[in-house]
Order: sequence, then structure tokens, then C-alpha cells
Amino acid sequence: MHGTTLGERDKAHSFHPFTNLETHGRVGPLVIVEGRGVRVRDDQGRWYIEGMAGLWCTALGWGEERLVDAATDQMRRLAFYHGFNGRAHDRSIELAERLAALAPDPLARVFLAGSGSEANDTAVKLVWYYNNARGRPAKKKIIARSKGYHGVTVAAASLTGLPHLHEAFDLPLPGILHADCPHYWRFGRPGESEEDFATRLAEQLDALIRAEGPETVAAFIAEPVMGAGGVIVPPRTYFEKVQAVLRRHDVLMIADEVITGFGRTGSLFGSETYGIRPDIMTVAKALSSAYVPIAAVLVSEPVYETVAAQSGRVGTFGHGYTYSGHPVAAAVALETLAIIEERDVVGHVRRVGPRLQEGLRRLEGHPLVGDIRGVGLIAGVELVRDKATRTSFEPAQAVGPKLVSFAQARGAILRAMGDSIGFSPPLVISEAEIDELVGIFAAALDDTLAWTRECGIAPNGG
Repeated sequence: MHGTTLGERDKAHSFHPFTNLETHGRVGPLVIVEGRGVRVRDDQGRWYIEGMAGLWCTALGWGEERLVDAATDQMRRLAFYHGFNGRAHDRSIELAERLAALAPDPLARVFLAGSGSEANDTAVKLVWYYNNARGRPAKKKIIARSKGYHGVTVAAASLTGLPHLHEAFDLPLPGILHADCPHYWRFGRPGESEEDFATRLAEQLDALIRAEGPETVAAFIAEPVMGAGGVIVPPRTYFEKVQAVLRRHDVLMIADEVITGFGRTGSLFGSETYGIRPDIMTVAKALSSAYVPIAAVLVSEPVYETVAAQSGRVGTFGHGYTYSGHPVAAAVALETLAIIEERDVVGHVRRVGPRLQEGLRRLEGHPLVGDIRGVGLIAGVELVRDKATRTSFEPAQAVGPKLVSFAQARGAILRAMGDSIGFSPPLVISEAEIDELVGIFAAALDDTLAWTRECGIAPNGG
């Protein structure tokens, strides 16, 4: 064992996700050892308000004893069973029933998995299997969006529209296309309304499908609100217009609700917030409040029936995971859904969400702040060097990460996605805790402004 501290031991042996590994070898980790409510504690005894709910996921906060009890009780009764070859157990049956009852129309069937990436890879394979079953072997292309995030497994990473997930990995796979990002503030033209911007994007999507050949395009996948791409809220009428294009060309709609599912936007699903009627929907993260890994793919009855008929011809549906519907994960998910309903967590988000959105918008006049966007309890603040021209800082200047480090020093954990700062606190956060989080962010903005002045990169007007 190298070193004596947890950080030194981590540097000696751990291989971290989404980390500059070379830098990490010098700097080391922030080591978190405990969580209570919306706060987590590091190995030095310091507490932080967790402004990202971990990774968009710890919806009910830390230390929820009902979830601990649900896991413990299930481990004692049935620690594991699987769903292969027609096997089942009570918890997976109950969870499938519950999700089908909660899901927006027309979703009726539930396939359980272990992560959002697994769920989105499953959705890709379902789309391909479905079109083979319908005798359309050429109809396989899937359109995602620039800046969209759908995971890191091979197919899911291909769907993701972020270059650093492709570079040096030989991705994306052939047959994965990317439409334009629906960020009105960044990509809208001068004088163009949100509705006109949405019309233009829908027309571009229609042109892309026509250029590829509608007989080759199978599905379109989208997050109701883009998460890791910078918390990008769709412009008004966007999904209405996009779905009209998809129906015209017989293209399936996949809603990636891994981040937005179970209350984040102020509705149980982001699809309800934005009028999306998906043929396939993926969920994960808040499904178990991240206490144990679990995900699900929900599909419409017509898609399921077509897949089921094909499995009869092939002899099996040759897809699944050892931990699909794991009984402990399913038990925790059921208890999570029960808590969300009993405590009216979605109603709580609707009540306190405006406190976050309005608190952040009061910072619009800050010299560093270009755009503030969000809905419910998800928000993004984009930093710029020039507010008038919306000119960004150079990526190498790492202004966003610097702000996050200042916030951490003041007791809050946020996330920098380039120079967009993400907010996604536990859904149980109080208004007083929101005020504390926004206050720390405001102070970190001032810290960052002072730092840019010292470095000679201060924003125009700052």
C-alpha cells in the first residue's frame, strides 16, 4: 500500500472516470466519506452542500433510512435472482407494474438494466431489432444531437454529442448522426424568436432525414433538458415541431430521462413538462435515488409486440444483463417511488424550484454571467468573457473549473461543463438551503472575477 492517507492510496491504485488522469496523479481526489440530507463530508471533516446531488442522481438526499431498510430487508429475503429464460421474482414484477403505471402514454412494457448507459445501449439494440422484425434492415440510423449526453458504453457514447467522449476511442459508430443543438441563447440568429429557432431546427432535422433517406433513419433520441451538455432547456415549441417531423418519416422517438425522470423538472417526467410522447424512454439515477444502481427502458406496446414476435422467430430475445431487475435494486427503487409519492416530492420541486431559478437570475448582471437557464431543480449558468458578443473564454483558461474550485472552498459542490456551471441539488432541498447554495455561488463568481483580473483575462466590463 502506497502512502497513508486515503488520497495517497487513491492516487496509487484508482483509475477514475471522467478525470484528467495525469493531473489527478499530482493533485489527488476530494475524498467523501459521509452524507446527510443535502450535504456530504470529506475525510478532513469538512461538510459541503451537494449542489449536483452527486451526479444529478441522489434525489432524496443522503441518509434516507427507508431506503437502507428496503435494501437490507431484501438482501435477507432474496439477495439475488435473475430474469433470464423466463425467470422472475416479486420485486421486478412489482417495479415493472409501477413504472408502467407512472409512465406517460403510450409506454407499457419495462426492461430493467443497471445504468443509464446500459439503458440507452438497450434502446439502440431494440430499435435495430424492431426494424429487422419489420423487414426494414436498412432503417437503422439513429439521430442524436450535438451536446447531448447519453452515456459512455460504445453505442451510448456514440449517441453522445460531446467530442471528448469520442476522441481517441474511435467513436462514434457508423450510423449515428447528430442534429443541431437546441440552445437558443447560443445558436439563435439575431432577431429570431424562440419559436422561429425551433422551426428552423425542425426543418434542419427534416432535411437531414430526407438527405439520409427516410428508409434508413430509425430513431431520434433526446434528453428533455440536456444535462452534461450544459443544462440546455429546449426552446418553446421545439419538441412539438420535432415530433411532427418524426411522425412524417416513421422515426421512433426515444426520450432519455436518465436525468430528468422522477421530478427534476417539476413533473414526474420531463416528457410531461415538454409534451413528448416517446416510443421508448430510458430512466435511471433518481429511480433509486442512486442508493443502488438500476435503470429501465420503457417501450410502447406496438414496439414490444414486434420485438416479441421476432424473438419467437429467432428462438430468444438475445439481450440482457446479469443484474437486470436485481431484487435489491428493485426493492430500493420501489421504496424510492413510494417516498416520492407520499411526500409529494414533485410538488415540492414545483414549490421550491422558482427559488433556485429566480435566485440565479438575480446574478444576470454579473460581469462573468452570459446565460442563465433552467427549469424545476436543474439549472445552468454560462460564463463568458464578453456579454455583448457572447464570446467565451478560451477552454485552456479553465474559468468554469476555477469557479467550481472557489465554490468548493466556500462549502458547495457544483459541476463545470466547460464554462457552464451546473446545478442539480437533491429534490428534497429546502428554500433556506437553496439560498445558501446560491449565496456561495455568488461569492464564487466574485472570487473568479478577481482571479480573472489577476490573470489578465477579465471579462469586458469587469
